[in-house]
Amino acid sequence: MESSSRTLVCSVLFLDIVEYSKKPVAEQLHLKQAFNRSLATALEQVPQRDRIILDTGDGAAVTFMGDPEDALFSALTVRNMGAEVPVRLGVNLGPVRLVKDLNGQMNIIGDGINVAQRIMSFAEPGQLLVSRSFYEVVSCLSRDYMNLFRHEGSRTDKHVREHEVYSVVGGTPVSRRLAQTESQVQARDGGWIAAAGPLGFRRSALIAAPLAFLLLVGGGVAARSIMDPEQAPAKSAAADKKVVAKPVKPAIPEERAAPVVAAAAPALGRVELAVLPWGEVLIDGKSRGVSPPLRVLEIPAGPHTIEIRNSTFPKHVAKVNVKAGQATKIQHRFR
Repeated sequence: MESSSRTLVCSVLFLDIVEYSKKPVAEQLHLKQAFNRSLATALEQVPQRDRIILDTGDGAAVTFMGDPEDALFSALTVRNMGAEVPVRLGVNLGPVRLVKDLNGQMNIIGDGINVAQRIMSFAEPGQLLVSRSFYEVVSCLSRDYMNLFRHEGSRTDKHVREHEVYSVVGGTPVSRRLAQTESQVQARDGGWIAAAGPLGFRRSALIAAPLAFLLLVGGGVAARSIMDPEQAPAKSAAADKKVVAKPVKPAIPEERAAPVVAAAAPALGRVELAVLPWGEVLIDGKSRGVSPPLRVLEIPAGPHTIEIRNSTFPKHVAKVNVKAGQATKIQHRFR
């Protein structure tokens, strides 16, 4: 078996047909065909280069190497089609490695897919559960996504390993529905104008930009032409009038003037992160994102506590004193 030299952090969806092994062979065939149709429908919007599907016999494991949202919405689609075939679903975000099996086909191994199987095993029929690592990443992407999840507590697998799990209790978020509807309308009615132009901008935007500029310039010229005639008589009338000096009010003594103090901006320093395979970064107890992709953070100079979490390994805590204008490097590999 030839293994890849890279370890990837991917979202893994594990699916299992409920009580598949207890069914007669003829019914198993019917369930498997229905399951394959449901999964194919769920993956229609995911490019083939961004996913790897493993057939597990009584279900499947799908590794998403791109956007974590793809795993979420594919799982929701299969779950919502549960009337056709009953399934249990689990999603995890973790490290995996690409390998080739004995037949030369691409396969996935690693803790990421193992935990996905464990999360799925905790689910009830028709239930979709996700791991803490997947929840922490996806819930930060949109306010709508945060309302999808409900914390179900801790579960212990057969290897006496604990997993924090969250159930997905909502339907497809409104933001995703609107995005899908917009793309469908563009595909149907857009034509040349709705298509993408240079640098990825729509041609409609490229047409509208110069038109808006011309309108702004024209409006400014028109306003100037209106204002100039009004200002000319005012100036000539002022020239005819005798200038009368007005008494000047005494200046306020300097000691009585209210002092104006400008608020000084806090001095900032940089924290440069190098985390493998991944970890959630907390500065003084507040989450600042996941690294990678997060590489650099700017924070006020002074002492700070930096905590890096990975649901698979013990957390890493570092006490640092950040200096203004300087970089403090934090390197950690979870093992």
